[in-house]
Amino acid sequence: MSSPLGKHPLAVRPIAFLSDIHGHLAPLEAVLKALDRFDVERVVVAGDLVLGGDEPLEVWRLLQRAGALCCRGVSDTALVSVDTSDLEPSDDEEAARLERFLKTRETLGELVLEQIRRLPLSRRLPMVDGSELLVTHGSPADPMSEITHTTTDEELLGLLDDDPADVVIVGAAHVPFLRAVDDTRVVGLGSVGEAPEGGVAHFAIIRPRMDGAEILLEHVTL
Repeated sequence: MSSPLGKHPLAVRPIAFLSDIHGHLAPLEAVLKALDRFDVERVVVAGDLVLGGDEPLEVWRLLQRAGALCCRGVSDTALVSVDTSDLEPSDDEEAARLERFLKTRETLGELVLEQIRRLPLSRRLPMVDGSELLVTHGSPADPMSEITHTTTDEELLGLLDDDPADVVIVGAAHVPFLRAVDDTRVVGLGSVGEAPEGGVAHFAIIRPRMDGAEILLEHVTL
């Protein structure tokens, strides 16, 4: 399910894009503070919001206060849909993951879980130059299948699935990247809460312009 074109107003000022917060509050706070210098019009988050860190509810509440437009990512979908009653961990690591999963559900409560369940898998934003942005966690073809910086051009074309968007913005991979294939630019947002290199939080800024959107890959040091 994606939000229809026109649901969001025409973007004329910079937009901030984040992904993969994974329940880590401090990196999210750092990124939102860094956005002050970009005069952003709105914040859009490409999923994997709350599962992983120790502050899932605090992260959710901060996103709500920031008025963030959120998509539902893979871990978000699992959190609101997986039946854990028959799961039997095979080792201590799996047991720890299951414990965190259940604790996150308990911490968030049914009301927030229902709000997450209702999040769209993708969002479309019209730009001032007539172009369109598509934001999703994985790929236009399958929001649960990720695009990475190592995805081949041939694979990438398949994952774009003839989508008409001019810029496709994705999360999931935790590594930021900027790709172009045919007439589509693909932006990998990296991760706010679980950047592989540690000590940083990634985000992107897109500045709408009449001659095409300007894309900036940014980060803050934690």
